[in-house]
Amino acid sequence: MLRLLRRPEPITADTPDEALVRRAQRSDSEAFRALFERHALSVRRFLRDLMRDADAADDATQETFTRAHVQLPKLGEHDRFRPWVFGIARNVAFEARRVRQHQSLDVEGDDDVPAAVLPAPDPERTLLDRELEGHLTSALGELSEHRRAALLLRLDHGLSYDDIAAAMGWTLPMVKNEIHRARLSLRASLLPHLGGPTP
Repeated sequence: MLRLLRRPEPITADTPDEALVRRAQRSDSEAFRALFERHALSVRRFLRDLMRDADAADDATQETFTRAHVQLPKLGEHDRFRPWVFGIARNVAFEARRVRQHQSLDVEGDDDVPAAVLPAPDPERTLLDRELEGHLTSALGELSEHRRAALLLRLDHGLSYDDIAAAMGWTLPMVKNEIHRARLSLRASLLPHLGGPTP
């Protein structure tokens, strides 16, 4: 008796990551493409903020998803794709940094921060906003790479502490401690520029 082959369900915006991962692990290229399209922009933004270099972030995003494609069969928790791919991105960024340091290329001062898209009508307000943005970029740059990565995953990408622990390979208490210390450091750096008392 012939078994009828069932066609896979069509992929929609509501298809959960877990289902896409399972299909991608069975060599469904459309499922992996859907995962890429769903998460690539946020991964690139994370890498740009972490690496402070837009071109390097583009390359690192491609490398992240290339590695994710290769390593996908090893992902056991199918519903944890997002923290898992952020963890790969973090490793790619740190490896790229080590390569740059080894080659003695100093890109630490590269301020590739986009200006406001819409021009403000008040030039003084625009100047102040840019000044504050510069202070924020500088304050983030003073954090260690690992601490900055954890803070960006929490504030910019909204990951839970559990997901950050998975992405960073840390324990939950360590995640909470590092993010708390990062916030204290940012606060200490920014308060003088906000007109508040220094701690």
